[in-house]
Order: sequence, then structure tokens, then C-alpha cells
Amino acid sequence: MREALLEAHKSALIGEVPIGAVIVHEGKIVGRGHNLREHSQLAADHAEMMAITEANQKLHSWRLVDCTLYVTLEPCIMCSGAIINSRIDRVVFGARDPKAGAVTTLYGVLGDSRLNHQVAVKEGVLASQAGAVLKTFFKAARKRNKLRKKQQRANKP
Repeated sequence: MREALLEAHKSALIGEVPIGAVIVHEGKIVGRGHNLREHSQLAADHAEMMAITEANQKLHSWRLVDCTLYVTLEPCIMCSGAIINSRIDRVVFGARDPKAGAVTTLYGVLGDSRLNHQVAVKEGVLASQAGAVLKTFFKAARKRNKLRKKQQRANKP
């Protein structure tokens, strides 16, 4: 999870929402990712999707059997679907996502027995650190937006 937090910090440094993910297979990191949506302008460029893509390439397979995904924030519906479709065995996440969490908060996608694959889940690992990174990022973003609005009002005739 500490490696996922490092990925989250990479996102923050470039102005992206600070979420990071890593995929581990046989004790080695085979995929890394951090959010890149704002830079790429691609809706699917979430940390989990980037890590899954890299792991697929390194393992030469779309199936990520015997892999664990570590991610700083609870995956959304899109990422949960990709986790199931790639056959990841286990997901470990930090903070819950009250607005889009599809693992435990809003939905239970990864454990849904109606789907062809279920995923073991562990939540709350380094949750306070993961949450703090996000809170710091959004606090700074709100401050920047407030300052920008103030400057815009001051520049109006």
C-alpha cells in the first residue's frame, strides 16, 4: 500500500486527484498507476485501469490470476468491472469513497455472486494516510478556485 501511496503523490504533483494503485504478482509489483484523467482527457485513465494495463502487458495476459491490487481509494464501478474482468484475486484499499465507492460503500460489486468472478477484499489499510492525501489535495483546490473567482470579480469593470 505504501507503493500505491507513492503513486498517489505522483498524481498530486501534476494536479491530478491523488489516487494510486499497484498490482502485485508473486511478491513483485507488475503494474503501477496513478490518475491521469485531466492530462489525457480520457475518462478511463483511473489509477486502477493504468495499473491493470501495465500488469496485462508485463504478464502477457488479460488474466491477472494470483494478483493483488492495492489502491489508495475504494474502486468505482468502472474499475470494479475491470478488476472482475481481469480476474484479479484480491483488492486491498485504503479509504472508502462516499461518492463513487463500488466495493463496500455504495455497491458490493466485487463480491456479487451473480457475476462470474468474485474478489477477496480488505479495506482500511493505511486509510488515514490515503484520506489525508485526498483531503489536502481538495482543500488546496478549493482555495485555488476561491482565489481565482476573487480575481475574476476584481477584474470585471
